[in-house]
Amino acid sequence: MTVRPITIVGHRALSQRTRRVREVTDELRILVADMFETNDAASGAGLAAPQVGARWRLFVYSCPDADGTLRRGVVLNPVLERFGGIALDEETLEGCLSVPGEGFPTARHRGARVTGIDLDGAEIVVADAGGVLSRALQHEVDHLDGSLYLDRLAPVHKREALDAVRVRGWRAHRILTWDPREMDAADV
Repeated sequence: MTVRPITIVGHRALSQRTRRVREVTDELRILVADMFETNDAASGAGLAAPQVGARWRLFVYSCPDADGTLRRGVVLNPVLERFGGIALDEETLEGCLSVPGEGFPTARHRGARVTGIDLDGAEIVVADAGGVLSRALQHEVDHLDGSLYLDRLAPVHKREALDAVRVRGWRAHRILTWDPREMDAADV
């Protein structure tokens, strides 16, 4: 297993829709193992394939559900269903490994459910009603659709986020990835 560089806002892979997984190959299994290793190294709640430069429709997750139970897994070709009202808690900041070191209040549905397949081709369902997992499911599927959580921010927070990205200077210095083995997300 290898820790892969994580793409940063401005990287082309983050704005493109992903391709359905048609066959689970050895290369795909290696990608998933590397994504778990990368997510763990970066202390992430989840990681979508575009965040490591791959165009496949899959993500890994490792975070608590509404009951506080750690849930960990992979979903290929996820289909997202949102339920419950939309919540915007100004105290709960959503972050992203592709916008390292930043976090902003982000409106999300209270609950989410994804259906998809696992690496053995078996159908799986992952659902949560109000935990970090619920937010992560919605966040990771956004990545697979070529969108970042920054796109969901209220105008005042979007301005703050764009200012923060500008101050960090990733685009100005053409920094498109970071390596969680070498630095903490806050230091990128």
